[in-house]
Amino acid sequence: MNQAALHRLLALKSSDKTPETLFDLRLSTNLSLIQNLFFSLYPEEKHGSSFNGLLRLLPELYHSRPKELKHQDLERMLSGNWYQSEKIVGMQLYVEHFNADLKGLGEKLSYLQELGINFLHIMPIMTRPKGENDGGYAVNSYTQVAKQYGSQKDLLNFTQTLRENGMYLMLDFVVNHTSDEFPWAKKARKGDKKYQAYYYTYSDDAIPRAFERTLPEVFPETSPGNYTYIPEMERWVMTVFNSYQWDLNYTNPKVFLEMLTQLVNLVNLGVDVVRFDALAFLWKKIGTISQNLPEAHTLVSLFRMCLQVVSPGTVLLAEAIVAPTEIVKYFGTGIQHGNECEIAYNASLMALLWNSIATKKTRLLYKSLENVPIKPADCTWLNYVRCHDDIGLGYENEFIQEIGWSPHEHRKFLLDYYCQRLDWSPAKGLLFMYNPKTEDGRITGSAASLLGLEKALDEKDSSRIKESIAKIVLLHGIILSFGGIPMFYAGDEIGTLNDYSFLEKEDKKEDSRWVNRPYQDWETIDGFSKKKLPQYQLFKTLKKLIHIRKEHRVLSDANNLKLYNTGNEHVFVFERTSMEKNGMLILCNFDESPQVLNGSWIMKLGYFTKGEPIDLVSENSISLKSGLLQLDAYQIIWLKKAD
Repeated sequence: MNQAALHRLLALKSSDKTPETLFDLRLSTNLSLIQNLFFSLYPEEKHGSSFNGLLRLLPELYHSRPKELKHQDLERMLSGNWYQSEKIVGMQLYVEHFNADLKGLGEKLSYLQELGINFLHIMPIMTRPKGENDGGYAVNSYTQVAKQYGSQKDLLNFTQTLRENGMYLMLDFVVNHTSDEFPWAKKARKGDKKYQAYYYTYSDDAIPRAFERTLPEVFPETSPGNYTYIPEMERWVMTVFNSYQWDLNYTNPKVFLEMLTQLVNLVNLGVDVVRFDALAFLWKKIGTISQNLPEAHTLVSLFRMCLQVVSPGTVLLAEAIVAPTEIVKYFGTGIQHGNECEIAYNASLMALLWNSIATKKTRLLYKSLENVPIKPADCTWLNYVRCHDDIGLGYENEFIQEIGWSPHEHRKFLLDYYCQRLDWSPAKGLLFMYNPKTEDGRITGSAASLLGLEKALDEKDSSRIKESIAKIVLLHGIILSFGGIPMFYAGDEIGTLNDYSFLEKEDKKEDSRWVNRPYQDWETIDGFSKKKLPQYQLFKTLKKLIHIRKEHRVLSDANNLKLYNTGNEHVFVFERTSMEKNGMLILCNFDESPQVLNGSWIMKLGYFTKGEPIDLVSENSISLKSGLLQLDAYQIIWLKKAD
């Protein structure tokens, strides 16, 4: 049993359910684990006073939490894992691209509610440097809203409105680094030794050169290397991402205490889910790649255990875009099992879906998913088709080889397919961070453009338009039914195309990720129902699937997913099972041609025991012809077992 489940049990049994009493209960049950985690990072003989500081800090942070949020914490703690519900469907968006500012976003909640969205991930809105700022991930403050978005009062009003409408909010906590304009960095630059120790800074380049021997480059094209020399400070500072983003030195316990305070201040604004940005990079060690180190996991767990004491209604999402076997570790393993992040990006599923679209085959999809360890019962995935970032090709080489492909040649094919290097490909994407020496790279582009809609519209090819819409529905139908929180990317629900305007902007033109960060097309939305545009048909279909999802409890996440390999390499099939035997079978065709399956095994699962079952997507009954089931090109079927 993880700590959250233990807290829930103790709270249910407690005769005194006042927030203050339950805080004391949580602190006492978490204290030994917090102590073990803390001293495993910061040895007691040297940092005992820092631990005492943490013990003083936790009650202070709890008392700073608004009364309304304390009661919300209690309700969530008693109700169970709210974030695993089938009723939660999310959308990620840039506030300024969606509708100007926080007030403007609030004015569009009715649109989101019509679609069925009740969970928002809004991209960074806190103060940041002018010019280059990594899309807001170079933070000048963790709680001060940048003027272009409004004020902190606007944010508080917005989160209050969300609570009143039963909606949830996720904000980023840039936990690995600050901007070089952050108050600590400014003091360090002026020579303050205390704040120089908050970052990895060195008076000469001996240690930086030792790090560089094994550190990979995150942005080799635009920000090569991992250290930057700061003349005013006469010191080298670690800058793994960009020269203006200084990596925090978590080997210093004062940094942890300060950042825990910043985290609680952020969630006190009404944040329900905290996206821990770049958490794989949190601990640095010479001679390693300084990613996914055991100490990073310990540190994340320490944050989680402390936050659970102060704000148990808030959960953490791991932004760890790493191999599947590494992603699962961010839920917590060993003594930390289930005690790190409650949610993690299902980046592997996302990348595998794009692989299946390009190859029209599902062998790598099956092989990879079959080798993902089972996650803890109290944790869940965040499933997505696209996001603000690029698409990486981090597939396991051994799995690629086992199905008879060359890893190098296969990745090259995917880049060629999606990045306009093959005339016959329908995709219109761009290369990101391409390394000509290794031929490694990543892919950018909106879902619609990558799935052929842009090219089909340019060519006025009605059949290709229909095909691309089917692909968009296919991928989103999978994330809505796979198990976890489905997260749409704003604009994908109406097939928004690539936005090439970034090429005209000095601070963006070198970063092709901006091509898939478009403005919401309200003009089209306001008129598309009258014009019967393909965008409207897409919106209607996705809206229907979202509402169907919310009506079927079997789609909540209870580790109730079973894969079925049919032997047809173009088809992907999985089932969501339940103790009540009212499961749902999802069948997906990744090929442009109809595919036929032997239906006998589907009959054995009980889907035809009460006549012909209904496909919830098309609303048509499904029949077997000569014992065979046909899937049309890029069709997805949600087959509900008869009650």
